[in-house]
Amino acid sequence: MKSTITFKDINKLAIPAIFSGISESIISLSDIAIVGNIKENSVEALAAVGLVGSFLSALIWVVAQTKTSISATVSQHLGAKRLHAIKTLIPQAIVFNLSLSILLFLTTTIFVREIFQAYNAEGLILQYAKDYYLIRAWGFPLTLITFALYGVFRGMQNTVWAMKCSLTGAILNVGLNYAFVYGIEGVIPAMHIQGAAYASVIAQSIMLIMAFYYFFTKTPFNLKLRKKINPSLKPLIIMSFNFIIRTATLNIALYLANAYATGYGKNFIAAQSILMNIWLFFSFFIDGYASAGNALSGKLLGEKNYTALWKMSKDISKYAVAIAVLLIGICLLFYTQIGQLFNQDTKVIAVFTSVFWIVLIMQPINALAYIYDGIFKGMGDAKFLRNNLLFATFCGFIPTLLIFDYFDFKLYAVWLAFAVWMCCRSFPLMYIFKRNYVDK
Repeated sequence: MKSTITFKDINKLAIPAIFSGISESIISLSDIAIVGNIKENSVEALAAVGLVGSFLSALIWVVAQTKTSISATVSQHLGAKRLHAIKTLIPQAIVFNLSLSILLFLTTTIFVREIFQAYNAEGLILQYAKDYYLIRAWGFPLTLITFALYGVFRGMQNTVWAMKCSLTGAILNVGLNYAFVYGIEGVIPAMHIQGAAYASVIAQSIMLIMAFYYFFTKTPFNLKLRKKINPSLKPLIIMSFNFIIRTATLNIALYLANAYATGYGKNFIAAQSILMNIWLFFSFFIDGYASAGNALSGKLLGEKNYTALWKMSKDISKYAVAIAVLLIGICLLFYTQIGQLFNQDTKVIAVFTSVFWIVLIMQPINALAYIYDGIFKGMGDAKFLRNNLLFATFCGFIPTLLIFDYFDFKLYAVWLAFAVWMCCRSFPLMYIFKRNYVDK
């Protein structure tokens, strides 16, 4: 048993996971950047893509929690040298994921108009959101299966395979985005907002094909279904259910943020779309170290190596905070220019620059929240994470949003609420982890 986890061990998992996370966020960011710079109704198109992107991310985060459960289960069995016990579990978990994604795909496409009306979208923004979503939704089942396979890879202590899939998808998406949205004269007609949706679905299809290649050729698992239910399936579903409740709670905060921003006017929701996607980009970036913590904590827990678990948590937190500070520095150097990458409307940029500083100062606290989130996920402690998010959302985010909205702070209310939310998420996780494992 290895007594300590080194910087090299952490980065071997974290760096590929960072590139993988960045690649996934680039798919949404490239949609925002390219659509936000079209000549026809760019503000409305940007607002629509931002709303759909936030809704899809929310939906995927909720039902993709089987990825986290699979990762925790695989890593713990790997640490205990019992991978043979879950060989029949993996195909059953993937089928469960597929069934859930098809159900949600059908439900959301039927009620697409009502969904975005609930976000306060109307007129051209509502129409664009509907058109964009009805195409993007086809990539929903593809993404969920891909994420389930990524969970297997992470549990096997490998984040390189997911990185290769995600990088390929991101590069392909950027190229197709430009070609489909603006068109290529004599070859491809300009498809406006729908072109961005088609580009995303094609990129997601390629990512899934690549993920299946690594699954079949690099892991000891297969997709052969057995009639006998694996005994680990029920605990995995219970764990996933707790993660789903937790993530659904998280998405209440995201929904309220976008609904309030939309209610303030089209310039505010356009600026909110940019801010939210930058925030998600930072999250994916820092989440690389959270992914490393997720994989390593499950393995160390399976080995019962608590000393290494505690030391790993401290080291990985330092690296994540350093990354957050570096990102803040870069953004401060290009404070105004970053917003202009996504839209040229002066009113939108004015709103963006007035609020962006709040997003930046949150990053070190966000980093700690993501790291300990990943560690607790790796250990399979879904119940505690569920309760922590319920507390953060209903006792932190919502009261802060309502108070500052009452005093007409507009978009400041949204991001001050996010700041309180992240404090409520991070510090309790750190305290409980130290209490449970520092002297164990």
